[in-house]
Amino acid sequence: MSVDTWLAFFVASWIISFSPGSGAIYAMSCGLNHGFRRGFIGTFGLIAGIMTALAVVAVGLGAVLSTSTHAFTALKWLGVAYLVYLGLKQWRASPVPMAAVDRDAPNVSARTLMVKGWAVNATNPKGLVFMMAVMPQFIDSQAALWSQYLAIAATMACTDFVAMAIYTAFAARVLAFFRSEAQIRFLNRLFGGLFVAAATALATFKRASA
Repeated sequence: MSVDTWLAFFVASWIISFSPGSGAIYAMSCGLNHGFRRGFIGTFGLIAGIMTALAVVAVGLGAVLSTSTHAFTALKWLGVAYLVYLGLKQWRASPVPMAAVDRDAPNVSARTLMVKGWAVNATNPKGLVFMMAVMPQFIDSQAALWSQYLAIAATMACTDFVAMAIYTAFAARVLAFFRSEAQIRFLNRLFGGLFVAAATALATFKRASA
């Protein structure tokens, strides 16, 4: 990958990473519920989910999803169901102030936070379709493909790492000032609603060829 091509993808990657979506909602939810230091663990799962989607496209399975209606539909509704589940769980969460949540945070394992983050991004066919549409614009078919895929993966991981850190910190630092039960209940329902809204948007998503 030439320097000019990489710089173009680098800029695009920042835009992609900061675009509001289910990943950003999950990062903010983690920051709200667990504080920055523990909540940020969920970001590693989000990045793993992105890398999973990229790997699927890289090995050609993305082509199967783009041509198989059943495979695409199954993955889409799996993602919808998971986002609705997260939304309902967040909506019904106890209105506990951040200070108390920080003390109780170890009750939620790092593995759980990462697996949930992975599922949010790995079950999102929009990410797969987006990569199938965008990645070819930055790939030189005459050069070694795997080195280019690695460059793209590393770039996306770095930009998403920073973007999700900012989203998590925003929720943990800014939203932490919401301390009353009524305020926390409002935030829980806000983020629960955002998860369901993301699920609704995913449910209406169709392939460009459809």
